[in-house]
Amino acid sequence: MYRTHTCGELRSEHIGQKVTLAGWVQRSRDLGGMTFVDLRDRYGLTQLAFNMDEDGTLCESARKLGREFVIQVTGEVIERTSKNSKMPTGDVEIRVDELTLLNGSKTPPFTIENETDGGDELRMQYRYLDIRRKVIQEKLRLRNKVALETRKYLDSINFMDVETPYLIKSTPEGARDFVVPSRMNQGEFYALPQSPQTFKQLLMVSGIDRYYQIVKCFRDEDLRADRQPEFTQIDCEMAFVEQEDILNTFEGLIKHLFKMCRGIEFEGDFPRMDYAEAMERYGSDKPDIRFGMEFKNLTSLAQNKGFAIFDQAEVVLGIVAEDAAIYTRKQLDALTDWVKRPQIGAKGLVYVKYNEDGTLKSSVDKFYSEENLKEWAEFAGAKPGDLILVLSGDLEKTQKQLNELRLHMGNELGLRNPNDFKPLWILDFPLLEWDEESERYHAMHHPFTSPKKEDFDLINTDPGKVRANAYDLAMNGVELGGGSIRIHDRALQSRMFDLLGFTKEQAEAQFGFLMNAFEYGAPPHGGIAFGLDRLVATMGGADSIRDFIAFPKNNSGRDVMIDAPSRLDGSQLKELGIGVD
Repeated sequence: MYRTHTCGELRSEHIGQKVTLAGWVQRSRDLGGMTFVDLRDRYGLTQLAFNMDEDGTLCESARKLGREFVIQVTGEVIERTSKNSKMPTGDVEIRVDELTLLNGSKTPPFTIENETDGGDELRMQYRYLDIRRKVIQEKLRLRNKVALETRKYLDSINFMDVETPYLIKSTPEGARDFVVPSRMNQGEFYALPQSPQTFKQLLMVSGIDRYYQIVKCFRDEDLRADRQPEFTQIDCEMAFVEQEDILNTFEGLIKHLFKMCRGIEFEGDFPRMDYAEAMERYGSDKPDIRFGMEFKNLTSLAQNKGFAIFDQAEVVLGIVAEDAAIYTRKQLDALTDWVKRPQIGAKGLVYVKYNEDGTLKSSVDKFYSEENLKEWAEFAGAKPGDLILVLSGDLEKTQKQLNELRLHMGNELGLRNPNDFKPLWILDFPLLEWDEESERYHAMHHPFTSPKKEDFDLINTDPGKVRANAYDLAMNGVELGGGSIRIHDRALQSRMFDLLGFTKEQAEAQFGFLMNAFEYGAPPHGGIAFGLDRLVATMGGADSIRDFIAFPKNNSGRDVMIDAPSRLDGSQLKELGIGVD
């Protein structure tokens, strides 16, 4: 064996034992008569001691070791003269008798330490080196723990892990598919699944009444910090259930994961909020409720005072940033520039400073008296020392813009503690949303979501007001997962396809297999899918999912380590019957 112990295992009780360790050289220190080497594996660090007086040849060999050399050592565990309380192994060291060089190493392109000098692209190019860093290994260890505990919990309540295909039929709804050409059926293509949605519904028809899968999904869409072209879902479905059954079951899963993986226990039931209320109060269907700063509708107070920007707006909305009246003009100008960025798209920002002496100063004093501003402050619940920030325009755009500003202010004021976790169920989403460009309805979630029973009559008279029997779990401004009670009746599913603009032929060609299955005794069913990457990143207190994935893609969807995607050889294309310009 290459080792009898790991580099994170030895303690005072091992003193006097002869051990063999193997790992990577983290760093070495030549102190003349003594050379010390820190040896690392994924379990920790152990200090190695080489004494020039005891074995000069061995000590000289140790001095030649570079960072990331792979070595094996044998020696006696002894008590350290200078203990290191910051290291679990800091009470002991190895007095080395034998040193074997297993492999040398080039100088790494960046420092393999928690605080590295490598940028994102460089670290992704050498991801196999980046993963050696303890901070990355801890994130992957958290991911492993979450996946393991998910399996344990779901297995304990009779869920069955069932694999579904990766080569499936392309459907144009939703995000773009990744497609795979078929050599045996030239001119035809598979698609990689955006989710196992239709297959898990078919499993309910099949009598597998509790299904789950930790599964790869693929969506060809623009990337950001919390999105990758391939991602992992905890995908679940249940038969003979209503919405309340789903919420209770998977609230239990999330509580279990936080308790087992983070040592955090939530008290009581997770709060719930309707979609309409979430948009009115926070302008988001995944609001961060760790802090207040709720929206205040100032439209009636702000309009008809001669300020054209407000007078012409559909809505005037504001937020109160507590104790932020100390913001300087330079800071307020920076906020104005921030909301004007293309990513936010606001035309400007109005502020009202409620000074400690009770006076009010705004950027629109020309149009509003101090009495007017006092009315704003009273309506918004502002107090001396607070800052009111106001945006206006179309309702939907203004809500989105003010939500971004609210989150930005939450960051600036230190209100978004990454180790404070606030879950929230969002319920009663709209079933459909109207798309002006295509002049038709699109499914808010997907075409298989059931409408609320009490809204069935609206399907034919006012489809835009139909609510979905759908639910999302949000936490800290992130959507951890979402799902719905599904349609299980062919007639209702066919009507849904009609609303979405499918012809009978299109619906049959794309989803005929599912509607046919509904004619063979489909049970009522529903489910949910959690984004494992987002869930683990949120539990780890991070905004980006990238470091919680072993080999992620960059923002262009490229794997810079293996240089993918790449061009195919001409003979491969010919075999597939594909021509590329």
